[in-house]
Parts: sequence; structure tokens; C-alpha cells
Amino acid sequence: MSSKLQGYIGASRMGGIGRSWRIAALIAFLGAAGLIAGWGTSVRAQGLSNTPNQSAWVTDGTVRAIATNGTTTYIGGYFTHVGPWIGSGVPIDESSGYPLAVFPKVNGQIFAVAPDGFGGWYIGGSFTRVGNASRNNIAHIDADGAVDAFWHPNADGDVNAWVGTLAVSGKTLYVGGTFSRIGGQNRNNLAALDASTGKATSWNPNAAGGQYATGVYALAVGGSTVYAGGAFTAIGGQNRNNIAALDASTGKATSWNPGANDYVDALVVSSSTIYAGGIFNSIGGQNRNCIAALDPSTGNATSWNPNPIAAGASVNALAVSGGTVYAGGFFGSIGGQNRNCIAALDASTGNATSWNPNANGRVFTIAVSGGTVYAGGFFTSIGGQNRNNLAALSASTGEATAWNPNAFGRVNALAVSGGTVYAGGRVGGIGGVARNNAAALDSSTGKATLWNPNANGYVCALAVSSSTVYVGGDFSSIGGQYRNYIAALDASTGKATSWNPDAGPSGAYVFSFAVSGSTVYAGGHFNSVGGQNRNGIAALDASTGKATSWNPSPSTNGGVFTLAVSGGTVYAGGIFSSIGGQYRNGIAALDASTGKATPWNPNPFLAASVNALAVSGGTVYVGGDFRSIGGQYRNCIAALDASTGKATSWNPDATGGRPYYPATMVNALAVRGSTVYAGGIFSSIGGQNRNYIAALDASTGKATPWNPDASDPVFALAARGGKVYVGGDFTEIGAESRSYFAEFR
Repeated sequence: MSSKLQGYIGASRMGGIGRSWRIAALIAFLGAAGLIAGWGTSVRAQGLSNTPNQSAWVTDGTVRAIATNGTTTYIGGYFTHVGPWIGSGVPIDESSGYPLAVFPKVNGQIFAVAPDGFGGWYIGGSFTRVGNASRNNIAHIDADGAVDAFWHPNADGDVNAWVGTLAVSGKTLYVGGTFSRIGGQNRNNLAALDASTGKATSWNPNAAGGQYATGVYALAVGGSTVYAGGAFTAIGGQNRNNIAALDASTGKATSWNPGANDYVDALVVSSSTIYAGGIFNSIGGQNRNCIAALDPSTGNATSWNPNPIAAGASVNALAVSGGTVYAGGFFGSIGGQNRNCIAALDASTGNATSWNPNANGRVFTIAVSGGTVYAGGFFTSIGGQNRNNLAALSASTGEATAWNPNAFGRVNALAVSGGTVYAGGRVGGIGGVARNNAAALDSSTGKATLWNPNANGYVCALAVSSSTVYVGGDFSSIGGQYRNYIAALDASTGKATSWNPDAGPSGAYVFSFAVSGSTVYAGGHFNSVGGQNRNGIAALDASTGKATSWNPSPSTNGGVFTLAVSGGTVYAGGIFSSIGGQYRNGIAALDASTGKATPWNPNPFLAASVNALAVSGGTVYVGGDFRSIGGQYRNCIAALDASTGKATSWNPDATGGRPYYPATMVNALAVRGSTVYAGGIFSSIGGQNRNYIAALDASTGKATPWNPDASDPVFALAARGGKVYVGGDFTEIGAESRSYFAEFR
């Protein structure tokens, strides 16, 4: 895997799980909060499309809780903005920072972009659709924003095929990546296409033999030479380690042979120098860490040596303007100075100039236009300002300009042409409105309403009852008032009502709600609420916020993460060993009048947690991290008889914890008609491969054909009125580059 892709993956994980890792032990619990609220392809479950509703807005951070009353959908989590979904790439006005009015939305991810010279764009990446057109990993967008209907090179190969770099030279488009066929011909990882027709020319260097995965990740053209960098050991008919110079006419490798000892991710040709960036520490016959200047005649490294330093350092982006070399990537110092992830280097000495935007995250791409340096990556601060993943920096001062498109997801590629900046990556959304950790979306239009409680911490739990939205999490201020971890908000205005149970102590969390008549049941990790000592669970008067005498008092070192009410019974799940005066392991049925545990005792075994509950008729559906429950072997999901606590024959058997996540688990459940929706961390459920989300037949437990295939964990689900709402840590779902929230119809 290239360091470029390693960086993308690493940034994704740190941007989602990483920023909430301070409560890593409770990751599963947070997901259960989405449970409380109880186009595309033709494959459907109860009429649902596999592809999300494109009108529904998205967030720029994780969604942990969803509740809906049918007309309004309330979402909570850890985010700062909600805005319209724009896909993976977007052309942005260089003056205003707003997207152009017309452009095709791209699913998947964009790794490379190049102007076509006529107001349009070539894009490359890992995608299957641009606008309404099928396009495998490469496409041409015309100046009018339409997809070029006649240009269809179709970069393909195995399931991991993608295009990672593009370079235009005259009437030729050079394309690099990991593919075996493009433009109608067999071409291994590198090709030259006719820029007008998309057909492959006879030029065929045949890059092969990477250390772990062969690919071409960087291209630059200088005169009659095409410079290629990436992960390969042979190219142009010669042995070449990760970097080569190819004859633009024949595709043969020239004698130029710097021989990098690891991947090369960035190349720039400037006058008498070839600049290279990557994750190597030896190139051109010299020790050079991640960046080097190479002699174009000999391939030897010059004395220029900025030497970036950081554990896992990389240089992923290079740009040259006059006597300055701009470098982006992951480093803490470069050119002899402390510089975080972006720097300007003197082209003669290699020393860092005084220019210091100080990005707080990885920079993947840099483009220079006049006196402006555009930077894209995965950051929230750069140039002394809050900027999400995309910024314009003064080339003189390094300060961020007023230009602020506010990209919701990471930006991998930038190009500037004719007053337009094209930003590609896993962008997701642009602009939108500020909403800190809680927002309301119009269920008809998908757009944000004016409701804006402005929580100063996570929102983990939501429930709607009449004109009130109950909110739980780790905040201390919400709806314009001080509220510790729990609040009631006016469903129309977002203002906090006088209801104030005031959970404690400091560091407490409220994870779940269930509302029944005039009682609000709250679960979490606290030891006081509503003016009384209450450990992890309480019943609160919906009018006063005072705790009632109901006090199951679980013995818990984790908390109560999920609640459901059915008739005179309150079901509770979490991490505890006793509750309601009885030994109960992780799950219990409590008398709604007395708080005493009923005889119902499914007793999950090897249980890290019970995270999700949903009651339908005489069945209690349970999700979590367990291996047996109700007297039967059940992996992470089960259906229990509401009378006996015994497991029914329903057995979807969730398995296959995903990379970067601690274990297989089911975090969210929702029932609609004869379908049970499940979200969490799994790769197989109901007898089918399903990544993080599935629809299960309520009778058989088998997975239905509905398969949105999320890229990362699902933490929240709600089903109502023919729609299913999904929240989580994902940045792709339903074959779309879509961040953290999706609506399926």
C-alpha cells in the first residue's frame, strides 16, 4: 500500500474513532443512543433504495444519535457543520469560495485532478459513477459541468483498481495508478491516453513489481520525458526502484535512475531540478528523508536536503513557484525549522522560509495560483484560522485568506484553472451551516432547520416526545443554558427548557433515553441525577426533572447504554452485574413501578456490553458484544422472548470485526414492519457479507438484498414513515462518498 493511501486511511480513522478515543472503552455504548427513536439501484428492503437520498444534508463529524417525529429528524454526535452533500469532488469559485452552480457528483473517492485546458477537468480515483454516468475510476468533465459522454477509458483490473495521478501534456493525458486495463488496452498501472478520445496510445511502460503493491502514484512531464514515481521495481523495460524517467515517445526508461528505497508519492519538474517526495530515506545515491532534489541528467541527489522529521514522516505534496518549493505531508520539522505538515523551502538551500501556516493535520495536496497557495488535506486549523480540510493561504505571509469553502471530508487533490479551484477527495459536503453536535433536518427537504442548540460537547442520546427533544451526552452547555449532560430542548426553537436534572459528577455521560407518559428514563454513566443519588439509571419526572423513587441501582463500572419501554416493563442494557436487586449480567427487565428486576434473565455470556435494544410485539431484539444469550449461542445479536428471556431460533450471527476497530459488535437496532435493521462493527450477518449495516428478515434472521455497504461503523438507526436514517463514523455508504449521515427511502 502506498504511503499516500496509508495517509488517507490513517486520517480517516483518526478523524472518526480517533477524536473520540478518550472514551474508547465506551465506543459501543455511544452507538446505542441511535436506537431510541425506535436514486439509485433497484435492490430494496421494504421499498428502500440501496443509495441514499441525495437531498439529505450531511455532517462534518460522527453522528451518534438520531430521533425523528416524522416531520423533523434530530441528529446528535460530534460535528460542527451540516450541509448539502456534494459528492467526492467540487469546482469552487476562486473568489467567493462557493461551489459552481452545475457540476456532476462523484461517488467513491478522487485522488487526482487535472485541467483539460478548455475549462473542464480530468478526474481520477476510486469511483464508479460521475453524475448519472457510469465511469470506472477516471472521467472527463466538460466546461459546462456535464460528463463527457464520449470519453470513457474505464480504468479497471481487480477490485482494487484506482487512478492516483494525472498529467496533461499537449494532446496526451498520462495516467498512473493500480489498474491492468485502460482506454481499451491492457496497460499495467501506467498509460498515455488521447486527451480527446480517451483511447490508449501505443505508449506502454508496463510498471510492475512493487514491494507490497505495485502502483504509479506520481507523474510529472518535462519536455520529452515523463517522470514516474510510485511502488515498482520494473518500468519501461528496465529495473527501476520506485522512480524512473520515461521517453515520452517510446515509453522506454532512460538511463536516469535515482533508485528510491521506498514509495515516491510526489514529483515536480522545475528548471534544472526534479523534486521528489514520499516515504523513502534513500534516493539518488544519498540518504534523503522523504524529500529530495535530483539532477535531471545524472539522477543523483543534490546537496539540497530539508530532512523532514516525525515518526512516520511523509511528503505527499509538492509545488514550485519561483525560488520556493512548497511541501505538504506529515512532519513536525523540515528545513531546519519546526513546521507542521506544510512548509515553504528555499529552492537553493533547502532551508525553511519564515512562511509557516502550521496545519494541525496532514496536507495531501498543494496548488499555487498567483499570490495564493491552496492546501488540501485532513486538518481543522491552518494559517492561523479554523479551516476544515481546505484553505487558501497568502504566499507572502502564510495566513489563511477569507476564502473558506469548509470541506466536510478530506481533500486529496487540487487544481486551479480559469478562476476555479477543483477540490477532489472524499469531500462529502461544502459550506452549510454551523451546528455544534446537534442539528435538526427537515424530513421532507433534508435541509437543516433553524434549530440550533449549540452543545459544547458530544451528544450521545436523543428522544422526541411531543414538543420536547431530550438530549444526553457529555456537554455542560446547550440550548443557551448550563446543563450538565442532560437537557430538554424546545423542539421548535432549540432553547433549553427549565427541566434540569443536572447529572453528575464531572465526567459523567448520559447514553440513552426512553420516554413513557410523564416519565423520562435515562441511562448512562453517572451517580447522581434529578437531585438524587442514582447510579447509571433513573426515572425522571417529565415536568420537574426530579428523580422519582424508582431506583434499580445497577452495580456498574461501565454504564447503562440502552433502554426500551414496553407496557409496564423497562428493558435496560449495558455493563453491569446486578440491577433491580438481582444479579443480572448486562441486560435486565425492570418493573416500571418498583424498579425491581423481574425473573426475565437472558444472562449474556462473555459479554463486554449490551448496546442496543428494540421491542416489537413479544420479541426483544438485542445487540452488543456477546457470544451467548438467552441460553443459546448468539454472536452479538439475538431475539429474546419477552416473557421467558429465552433466545428464539432467530440467529443472524454477526461476525467479522473490521480492521482498525476493537471487536465485532452490534451498536444500533431499529424495527420497521417485518424488517430488523442492524448497525455496528461487522462484515457478515444474516448469512451474507454486510459491512457495518444490514436489513434482516424478522422471521428468519436472513439478510435481505438491501446492502448499503458502509465504509465504517454505524452507531445510530431510526426507522419511520417509509424511511431509514443512519448515522455513524462512515464516509462512504450506498456507493456514495457520503459523510456520517444518510437517509434511505
